[in-house]
Amino acid sequence: MSVKSKSVLVTGGAGFIGSHLVDRLIQDDPKNLVVVDNYFLGHEDNLVAARAARSDLEVIRLDAADLAAMQDVVTARRIDTVFDLAVVPLPTSLTYPAWTVQTNIGIATTFCEISRRGLIERLVHYSSSEAYGSARYVPMDEQHPHDAITPYAASKSAEDHIIHSYVQTFGIDATIVRPFNNIGPRQNPGTYAGIVPIVVKRVLDGVPIEIHGDGEQTRDLTFVRDSANMTVKIYDSPDCRGKVLNVATGHETSMNELVRRLLMILEAPNHPIVHTPARPGDVRRHCADVSQLTELLGERPQPLSDEQLAETVDWYRSVLS
Repeated sequence: MSVKSKSVLVTGGAGFIGSHLVDRLIQDDPKNLVVVDNYFLGHEDNLVAARAARSDLEVIRLDAADLAAMQDVVTARRIDTVFDLAVVPLPTSLTYPAWTVQTNIGIATTFCEISRRGLIERLVHYSSSEAYGSARYVPMDEQHPHDAITPYAASKSAEDHIIHSYVQTFGIDATIVRPFNNIGPRQNPGTYAGIVPIVVKRVLDGVPIEIHGDGEQTRDLTFVRDSANMTVKIYDSPDCRGKVLNVATGHETSMNELVRRLLMILEAPNHPIVHTPARPGDVRRHCADVSQLTELLGERPQPLSDEQLAETVDWYRSVLS
């Protein structure tokens, strides 16, 4: 089941999680490795290590939702396996909801169709815990109802249903990886930044940190390299084929606690914090049930450590200073 003999395509491979997955795949020495990214969020700098480690890495700037273009890429490069991480993120959906939904659903449908046509052997698709909405119960297993709140979340839920429909109707070989919140180097520090780069930048700039709502909303935080490693192990395991799998730690952290930990690492424990009105579509509580992942693979990611958080902070310091 290893990728060693495979020709592999990673969509969104210049992005945050995607570039870490590319690094991890290189360790297993696939026969051929191709990245497709439109650079909406991805960045060439994220692939510096990958290019150094793999001189034949091919990076193609294309829209992963373009069926004709993706079919040409897959056919010309004799792709066996697709890791599909291309996505328009949640914050974008609050400003451009229709485009977000159309693009995300288009990406998933594109690779389902390519798989249905027999052009690839296997599809590993990245979903999102946002598809669940706020927790009805904790921990949240893979059967948790989809209560999508934002257009982004609805698009990720729809993608999962589309993939399942192709599995049931056409028998494609697809696995859905459902990550919770990833933390680590390379997360976009710009317009659509996550909480860690936002906190680091505000401390560096000497302005108050803004926490939406009361800050007691929780997330299951996973270090990005752990997610990438688990994704490859999911691919390697025959028992994971056709499954939907939460990839997370099973440990929840409030935004107040995360900010406190970040400020300690930044040596600014008394930095001012202001609470502003809650954001639309902000889920209240997320904590994964990872018993299925643990049962199938015998392991799961560990809770985000201070060392991992410090590594993340140091990376943002280097790019934001």
